[in-house]
Amino acid sequence: MSGREHVDVAIVGAGPAGTALAAALARHGVETVVLERAPTWRWRAGGVFSSPAAVAALERAGLERSVVDSVARPIPAMRLETPGGAIVRLTYGADAGGPPAVGFDRSRLDGALEDRARAAGATIRRGVTVTAVDLGADGPSLVIRDGMDVRSLRPRIVVGADGAHSIVARAAHVARPTRLAARVGLTYHVADDRPPGDSYDARLVIFRDGYVGIAPVPGGRVNIGIVLGAKWHGRLARNGAIATTSAVLAAVPAAPDDRSTWSTAERCDHVAGAAPIGGRVTRRAGPGWFLVGDAVGFLDPFTGEGLHRALVSSELAASAIRVALDDPRHRVRAAAAYERAMRRRFATKDAVSWLVQVFLGRPALFDYAARRLADRPAARATMGLVMGDLVPAERVLDPRFLARLLAP
Repeated sequence: MSGREHVDVAIVGAGPAGTALAAALARHGVETVVLERAPTWRWRAGGVFSSPAAVAALERAGLERSVVDSVARPIPAMRLETPGGAIVRLTYGADAGGPPAVGFDRSRLDGALEDRARAAGATIRRGVTVTAVDLGADGPSLVIRDGMDVRSLRPRIVVGADGAHSIVARAAHVARPTRLAARVGLTYHVADDRPPGDSYDARLVIFRDGYVGIAPVPGGRVNIGIVLGAKWHGRLARNGAIATTSAVLAAVPAAPDDRSTWSTAERCDHVAGAAPIGGRVTRRAGPGWFLVGDAVGFLDPFTGEGLHRALVSSELAASAIRVALDDPRHRVRAAAAYERAMRRRFATKDAVSWLVQVFLGRPALFDYAARRLADRPAARATMGLVMGDLVPAERVLDPRFLARLLAP
């Protein structure tokens, strides 16, 4: 190796969770370096649709409102459509006077968060691969490769912000596969032929063993996100991503505000894939290491808010990491505090996500519940707020809510 470096905090991964955390730490004088294997930003399979909760979290992360407005396109509602013909329009509180949901231009959003981290004093190293992580009793140690140069990096704390298959989570022996059946995610953008000023709903269309999300984003584009279950895997392997996504979109029914010609629309970028989707961890932190973003566990894109969770995890981790750095004797306590904070914040939402998965696995039951939501405005409004992380998820798990929803 060519040498050894020391730093306060090393963050693996320059996605929104990693760069938001880097900015939060650097603003308080913490020497922070972000290690990202991609030499430049590139489109990866990921979400763009989000409730107003993510917009608020971005502002808390330090992005000016003008910047947030430039990377987000307002969306009146997400329209959930079942194979049985039920349509549920979720407004995330906008119909009651709240701010609308949004579709993000991730290339500009991710870049803005990275710029914010640099401005705060963090170092962003792109084109650097973390090849090994050791979480020994003497503190974390990383082996990093930058071109032909291989060196050791000794941070006081290492953070895994590198997604659902985090190298830090594996080094901590906490990574586990998701309990859901194997699924494949495919995302890309197409050109939007509608006038730039048009305002229209996003759509989430469920079909046999899969679903497709269609959401407008800034720049005259529409994001296409498709999740395919096991029944599609053979067809995907035989026909390829382009033919398979075209077939899925060709089957999407037209709607009053959507002619549904996305299967033939101009593609703006390559089809990015992710497989298998999801992962889980048995712990989110320990002495000398933390996980943020999708690295803390990711179930399924259907219930959304991955970006919001990433930003909140960065907020909570920043506070705990600063405590651990101030006094090494508090490392264990700080990690436990972060674990508890994440559990309090998201455990119930995770339970709701699992409940949704149970319904998705039973199409007739899901269609029944969707029709009840469509016919019952109060229940529909509550579900939208819970799905958007805008109110406590306990409201949906309340037996009285479930009884009112499912009663004939």
